Amino acid sequence: MASSINIEKFEEFISQYPIFEYRIIDTAEIASEERVRTICEKECVRYNSTWACPPAVGTLSECEKRIHSYPNAVFFSSVAEVSDVLNLEETLSTRLAHEELTTAVSDYLSSEGFETFTLSTESCDICKECAYKQGKPCVHPDRMHPCLESHGVVVSEIVETQQMEFNLGGNTILWFSMVLFR
Repeated sequence: MASSINIEKFEEFISQYPIFEYRIIDTAEIASEERVRTICEKECVRYNSTWACPPAVGTLSECEKRIHSYPNAVFFSSVAEVSDVLNLEETLSTRLAHEELTTAVSDYLSSEGFETFTLSTESCDICKECAYKQGKPCVHPDRMHPCLESHGVVVSEIVETQQMEFNLGGNTILWFSMVLFR
């Protein structure tokens, strides 16, 4: 439960990092939506190519069960500045710093005795070529964070419900992650 997390200690921890906004949310409020998976399948080149993406992450129903098996989550964002938001290569290059923040939040919760499961921005770029393509198990399951969308999570709906910023305008990028915990 959220009440079992020491909020004061967590605030002290999180203040050391460039996290823009965060909320501790009840996972019962998170739905896995088929429309997100449809976008993955039809528009993402990573679909069916990595352990962090569908269909490897499981069915939508399995993903929703996985999310709901953790009663709470820390949902947070970080900001990146780029010279041109339309430059996809530059924009994506800012993701690594957010992934490092995501790992830090997950590691903190683990060090506090929580079991965690992390959903982030990535479709996993740890290995040069994913073992999934070779029909082998993930080489780094402890470091791989499936993307939020792989689990059908509609980030914009969480942002709206939690009254968080979704777009700062200009040449800023907001990255989002969610570390589920129990």
